[in-house]
Amino acid sequence: MSREKNLTRDLTLAGLMVAVGFVLHGFFPAIVAGMKPDFSLIMLILFALLRRDRKITIAAGVATAIITALTTTFPGGQLPNIIDKLLTTAVVLGLTMFAEGYYNAIITGIIGTIVSGVTFLTSALLISGLPAPYKVLFFSVVLPATALNTVAIAVLYPVVVKLNQMIKPRTATASRTTKVA
Repeated sequence: MSREKNLTRDLTLAGLMVAVGFVLHGFFPAIVAGMKPDFSLIMLILFALLRRDRKITIAAGVATAIITALTTTFPGGQLPNIIDKLLTTAVVLGLTMFAEGYYNAIITGIIGTIVSGVTFLTSALLISGLPAPYKVLFFSVVLPATALNTVAIAVLYPVVVKLNQMIKPRTATASRTTKVA
């Protein structure tokens, strides 16, 4: 398969995953005390783990940042959302360079969610202020969201890897996709 076809396929997959994350985040009901997994972040992390392509993952991170900024319900949360998703994308890309497989996906999900939450809270604190003390929001929102996102990644990662293997062209000589270990 030519490089252009691979690029088109990867960009299409990135767009679909960003869109699915947006739709799931918008329609998924709250689970615990009004909290729900951040499916936009989950899909961004899963895409980075599947493709490990720096340029396309950065594009997916920018798209996710813009979408979450446009749809935030947090007062003054637009810029913190952009900062959060861009920094989280960089951290997740760094983490995907170290290892592959199921446990790396879970560890990347945990670290990525904590980085996302801390970055969002810190930038919101500095830019627009917080509706509650930082420590309270960290323990009541970031840590439970980390747990929920971790469960979601643990369940979804094997599914998306399997789907990715099913759509992967059989003629490719070098694969950039990951395997479930």
